[in-house]
Amino acid sequence: MALNPAARRVLDMQKAMGGAPFETLTPAEARTAFNAGNPLWQPEAPEVSIFYDLVAPGPHGPIPLRLYRGKSAAIGRPLSALVYFHGGGWVVGDLDSHDVICRGLANAADAIVVSVGYRLAPEHKFPAAIDDAVAAMRFVSEQAGTLGVDPTRIAIAGDSAGGNIAAVIALMARNGDVAPVRFQILFYPNTDAAQTHRSYQTMGDGYGLTASTMRWYREHYVRDASDIDDWRVSPLRAPRLAGLAPAYIVTATYDPLCDEGVDYAKRLQAEGVVVTHRHLNDQIHGFVSMGRFIPQAASTVADAAAAWTTAR
Repeated sequence: MALNPAARRVLDMQKAMGGAPFETLTPAEARTAFNAGNPLWQPEAPEVSIFYDLVAPGPHGPIPLRLYRGKSAAIGRPLSALVYFHGGGWVVGDLDSHDVICRGLANAADAIVVSVGYRLAPEHKFPAAIDDAVAAMRFVSEQAGTLGVDPTRIAIAGDSAGGNIAAVIALMARNGDVAPVRFQILFYPNTDAAQTHRSYQTMGDGYGLTASTMRWYREHYVRDASDIDDWRVSPLRAPRLAGLAPAYIVTATYDPLCDEGVDYAKRLQAEGVVVTHRHLNDQIHGFVSMGRFIPQAASTVADAAAAWTTAR
């Protein structure tokens, strides 16, 4: 299918704006560029009933969190909750960059969303982000009563590198290393750090995220090449996926990460995991964060929230 006209408009606008590829910048410069550009593509933040920042204790210091309660969420009883891990190649992104997505999920599901500001590479290489994710999950579970959360109904979600972290947490939950997870939402997840899937060649240039930027992200994240085979970096390489929480997975054709996301969905299904796979033939990587111009962003968030609501 041809590229969605709205996605093409975003790509044309990005090209007209210029800006150096991240792989030509330092991580600090890339964060500055990302933080300046990211709000341009997002709609106004929807109102929620309440949101506030807090911190969770982590193995290497406090971890910033942001809690959202949906606008129409019930008051006076524990709610199901979703722990969200933002995208950004493990190098860029923060609580603010994914504020709109988290608000949308909280409102659409009438639930609580807790966004996690895990430590970024290269200052904090793998497994720092995973360690922080584990600590955040522990905090939400142990402090459920204070947060208004039902500890038996905790789900996880993330986009891109955040989808990678969420997939890893789902595996750890199955293994008993973190509290049980009821559902997982993975928006165009990174599942294989080898970066050898065909879509890196066919969709690796000209559609926003590039193969060269993905290599730059990976090299900042891993300690050395041996980490690529670790399932906590490449969940597609986990020896067994059976027994994982039901999953809602979004992939997009015009995305270098497309094929590894598709393969992850197929392998989950083959090993008996309940999977809802939404493949958008006309979209690009990151479109869920581009709702100011791409209508499918809001509808995809709403569909993911509906799947989560049904599962819980």
